[in-house]
Amino acid sequence: MGPFAIVRVALAIVSLAILALAALLIWQWIDGEWVWGADGVARQVRHDWKIWTGGALLAWSFLGRFVVVPLLASPDSDPLRPERSGGRQIEDRGASLYVEAHGPEGAPPIVMTHGWSMDSTIWGYAKRDLGSRFKLILWDLPGLGKSKRGHAKVGLPDFAEHLRTLLAITGRPAVLVGHSIGGMTIQTLARDHPELFGREVAGVVLLNTSYTNPLKTIILPRLMQALRWPVLEPMMRLTILLLPLSWLSSWQSYLSGSTHIAARFGFGRYVTRSQLSHVALLMTRNSPAVQSRGDLAMFRWDSGMPFDTLDVPVLVVGGDCDIVTKEEAGRRIAEGARNGRYELVEGVNHMGLLERADTYNQLIADFAASVQPAERASQVSTAPAVVRPMA
Repeated sequence: MGPFAIVRVALAIVSLAILALAALLIWQWIDGEWVWGADGVARQVRHDWKIWTGGALLAWSFLGRFVVVPLLASPDSDPLRPERSGGRQIEDRGASLYVEAHGPEGAPPIVMTHGWSMDSTIWGYAKRDLGSRFKLILWDLPGLGKSKRGHAKVGLPDFAEHLRTLLAITGRPAVLVGHSIGGMTIQTLARDHPELFGREVAGVVLLNTSYTNPLKTIILPRLMQALRWPVLEPMMRLTILLLPLSWLSSWQSYLSGSTHIAARFGFGRYVTRSQLSHVALLMTRNSPAVQSRGDLAMFRWDSGMPFDTLDVPVLVVGGDCDIVTKEEAGRRIAEGARNGRYELVEGVNHMGLLERADTYNQLIADFAASVQPAERASQVSTAPAVVRPMA
C-alpha cells in the first residue's frame, strides 16, 4: 500500500481542513458579529447557518466513516472475520515476532506473509478455507500488528531473515505465500539464500507483487518516480519526525472516512464493507512511522529476479485492475522464472486476496497440493498446531 501514501496524506489534509473549517464556523457563531443599531447601541448578531454548517462538518469529521463505507462497498454476504488465536511471540534478531499456527500438525505447511500496512489478520478467509488441509503459519511483519520492532531494522533483507527463521518451525519443506511486500520478502529470501529453495521451500506463491521498486510498476510510473525525491521521501521523513501529529492526523482521517476512501483505491469491483473497514483500520492502527520506513525501504529495493535460476515452482497471481502492482509486473516474474506460472483474476485490484478470496485460496490450495511431498493433508492427524520459539 506504500505507493498510495500520497493519496492518504492528501485526503488526510482535506479531512483536517474540514475539521478546521467546522471549528472556525462554530467559533464565529459563538463570538457573533457586533452591529451598531440606529439608536447607537451595539448588538450581537449570530448567523444560524454557521452553527448548522459547522455542526454538520464537525459531525462528518468524527462520524463520516459510517456514511462513506456504505457508499463505497457492497453489503457483506461473507464478512471478513479477523480474529486471532493460537499465537505467540518469537524473539528473532532484535524483533519480537507474533506468529500463529493453524491446521493439522502433520499437514503440508504454508507460511503466509502479508502486505505492507497490514497484519496477519488479513488472512482471515485463508484460515477458514485452507486451515483444515494445511498447516498455516501466519506472522506479523516487525512493527506491524502484534510484532514488536525492537532493535530490528525495517527493510526487505531483514524481513527475509525473519522469514528464514520461521521456515525452521515448519518441520518439512513449506510453500511460501506472500502478498505485495510479502512477495517481495520471499524474492529477497530467494536472492539472498537460494540454497533454501528446493530443500526447505517446496514452492512459492506471489500475490499482487512486484520485482522491483513499486514506483516503477504502479500506474503512472514516470509521475510517481518524479514525485519521489521532491514529495514522497520528504513527506515520509516528516511523518517519522512528527510521529505524535501523524498519529492524531491518521486517526482523525479514519474517523472521517478519508482513510476508507484511500483504501478503496486498492480494491476492485467486489469489495465488501467488512473488507474495506478492516483494511482502513489496519492502515490507521499500525504506526505511521513504521509504515513510512517500509515505504522508503521499498523505494530502494530490487529483487534481481532470483527465480530465473531456481527450479522451485512459482505461481504468480495478479488482478487485471491492480493499479499498485500492474499486471505486467507479475507476468514478468512468472515468465522469467524457470518453473513459473501466471494466473490473472478478473475484476480485482491490489487487495484481490480479500475481494476474491475464494479464487485466490483455491489457487493456493491446488498449487500447494501439487508441490508438497507425498502425504496429503486429508490423511494426517487433526491435532492442533503448536508454534515453538527458536532457541
